Amino acid sequence: MSDDTITLYEAIGGEATVKALTDRFYELMDTLPEAARCRAVHPPDLTESAAKFNDYLIGYLGGPPIYMQKRGHPMLRRRHFVAEIGPEERDEWLLCFRRALDETVEHPKLREIIWPPIERLAHHMQNKE
Repeated sequence: MSDDTITLYEAIGGEATVKALTDRFYELMDTLPEAARCRAVHPPDLTESAAKFNDYLIGYLGGPPIYMQKRGHPMLRRRHFVAEIGPEERDEWLLCFRRALDETVEHPKLREIIWPPIERLAHHMQNKE
């Protein structure tokens, strides 16, 4: 990697943008009627979920590995196995993430880069039909 290469984390605006994305994502999940099934698999208080997801996204997008430092390897599928995630929950999660991404990451090319792996991740998390 050359010295002028930057991460997605840096390109989107770093911690402030990831925080805005995370906050908006959970706000949408908590308020959109069309995300009710996804919301139902989360705890009543979303504070801890949002903090964990924020830490995860920072590292996922190339920022500091805060999640790993605090909690170890994400093992996302295993950690989410307690929640029944079917196609509806998955699609509602993606709806919220897509909207939050569109609202918080200004540059369309950066959104195009971020979206496909997020979509694959959501499909990977599905654990029921």
